[in-house]
Amino acid sequence: MNKKYRKALIVGNWKMNMLPSEVKGYVAALRGLLPRQKTCDIAVCAPYVAIPALIRAARDTRLGIGAQDVSAHEGGAYTGEVSAAMLSDLGLKYCIAGHSECRRYHNERSHNVNEKVVALVNEGITPIVCVGETEIERSRSLTLDHISYQVKAALADLTGAQVRRCVIAYEPIWAIGTGKTATAEQAQEICCHIRSVIRKEYGARIARAVCILYGGSMNADNAAELLAMPDIDGGLIGSASLRPEEFAKIIAATAQEEATA
Repeated sequence: MNKKYRKALIVGNWKMNMLPSEVKGYVAALRGLLPRQKTCDIAVCAPYVAIPALIRAARDTRLGIGAQDVSAHEGGAYTGEVSAAMLSDLGLKYCIAGHSECRRYHNERSHNVNEKVVALVNEGITPIVCVGETEIERSRSLTLDHISYQVKAALADLTGAQVRRCVIAYEPIWAIGTGKTATAEQAQEICCHIRSVIRKEYGARIARAVCILYGGSMNADNAAELLAMPDIDGGLIGSASLRPEEFAKIIAATAQEEATA
């Protein structure tokens, strides 16, 4: 990553894991493993029911807290949904929008993602906007067009200042939970493309400032190589973030990248 313009960000996505009763022990274990040198920002996006426990457990740590999804609606008769204002009232700093699993299982479309991004930005919460291609789309050379559309659609109607506050996470769908990982060069190519899309739409200054994460099975073994790429500013970590030891090693890899930069 280019530390002249951006700070590294490592985000854990617990998905539908971690009971509220398990959170305190997790945070205690992670706290003891974190490197003293603060080379990156750290966050965990937890299931709604675990968020209060995470807030309590992380009170005296540098762990940012986020949600995994949000409603596009401000309030009203939407049973089971949680608004951006509710997340803001809890003091949350981050929220994922447009994760591939939400797009797949909840039939979420790009305009829905945009509505959620706008709602989050309006509440002062940093959206972590997920984009990515399937294996079929990659095999048919549709990756760049598909990613371009997802980025532009998700950020539609935002000002440059608002885009600057967003985080983009590239998650190749074919690499999520499969054990497959894009090579560092493949990940860099797409993250560079994402930045070029933002540059074309909002200008070079905004593009340089936007944090772009890689979200395709980053782990302790490949983190340093991925983070050494100029346009990869951190990771959106799935299953590895459930294990404090491995999550801490990924966080520590930001220091290794800094040492070799």
